[in-house]
Amino acid sequence: MTHRLSRRSLATVVATTTAALALAACSTSGGSSTDKGAGEGPVPEPTSPVTISFASWVGAEPDMKTLVDKFQTAHPNIKIELQNIPSEEANEKLTAQVAGGNPPDVAFIDASTTAQFASRKALVNLDNYIKRSEVVKADAYVPAFKTFVTYENSMYGLPFDGESTALFYRTDLFQAAGISAPPTTWPEYEEAARKLTNPAKRTYGNAMFASSPEAAYYWYPWLWQAGGKLLSDDGKQVLFNSAEAKSAAEFYVKMAQYAPKDYLNSNSYDGRQAFANGQVGMYVAGSWFAGTLGDEFPQIDGKWSVAPLPKGSAGCGTTIAGDALVMFSQGKKADAAWKFIEFLSQPDNVAQWTYKSKAGTTLPPISSLLDSPDLVATKPILKGFAEAMPCGVSNVVANPDWPKIEEAINAELAKAIYGEQTAAQALDNAAAEAEKIIR
Repeated sequence: MTHRLSRRSLATVVATTTAALALAACSTSGGSSTDKGAGEGPVPEPTSPVTISFASWVGAEPDMKTLVDKFQTAHPNIKIELQNIPSEEANEKLTAQVAGGNPPDVAFIDASTTAQFASRKALVNLDNYIKRSEVVKADAYVPAFKTFVTYENSMYGLPFDGESTALFYRTDLFQAAGISAPPTTWPEYEEAARKLTNPAKRTYGNAMFASSPEAAYYWYPWLWQAGGKLLSDDGKQVLFNSAEAKSAAEFYVKMAQYAPKDYLNSNSYDGRQAFANGQVGMYVAGSWFAGTLGDEFPQIDGKWSVAPLPKGSAGCGTTIAGDALVMFSQGKKADAAWKFIEFLSQPDNVAQWTYKSKAGTTLPPISSLLDSPDLVATKPILKGFAEAMPCGVSNVVANPDWPKIEEAINAELAKAIYGEQTAAQALDNAAAEAEKIIR
């Protein structure tokens, strides 16, 4: 699976989305739609034909087409109209549609953007529907994935797929460098990177990216492992320039000396070439990368493996990401839209969409599926990613202005990666900007 997860490249437009949604909220007539879905018992089928629109960048995928056909067969009075948009344009497109009063009924979105839409009253509060459902149960979801779709203690989306972040490494390059096993601690990670780096041969220990939002996103695991946090739980206090955070940033920035400079201005998706061509021996990425390697680079099958991220002083920590299904509050066909996302959220359908699809390498966000022996039996490569989930931390925070703050972290860490300032200076500068935004 190479394109289902939005990857973090979509975060570059979230700040724009937030600002635009502030304006769009003025024209949103549906409010928070907490009244939608009120009633008792399962939502009934429509008595006459209804067409609902579904916006996504996955509508053309065979697995989604199969699920849509299966739904329409089971619900003959509901037709799904697919609206396909490129993943990198999804947030901006949806924001424009909300502002124009014509959003789709249902959308497949980067789960981390759910709160941004919900805070501007653009989404349907799903609590009423979930209470009536015999399929969807709020407590059935992995807590870390549920965090993404929760705003003010209500669910505004249904998690649909997800991933944790792990360490991909080239077993052939490790063997050639005399490294017997993947690193399990920070010092071991740096030592492996040092052994793998030979600028004369254009080979390096790891890949790093100074572009937005990659610089911040791939720093977060080191932050968690050092015991640091981004903001306070209420989102009002900056914590990412603490002593723990600075130690994590100093280690992270130091690793740039073992990275090819050619890829610093790239991103984790485009930079996959460096791993595939043997230019870097270690690559931190989500489980989407396993699908990409299998699909695009079969020539290195058997030459790479996956391990948990090295542990820091505070233990394990990994960043998680995911996609979600949401309903827009301006829609006038909410019940039919619910029937569709409820159907997609059936455990069998979630399993088929994630690890049971031919190229699928994402995790199911439902606890019973994630913990099932069937997941590893079906896709052994996902074993480490599933085991890492108890260490998973969401980088989504309570402050609606978080995307603007994250942009500051990205910009300042990028300067540090390029050697223009120290890691500590980067965090202090970003924190000063964050304080202004919060005030």
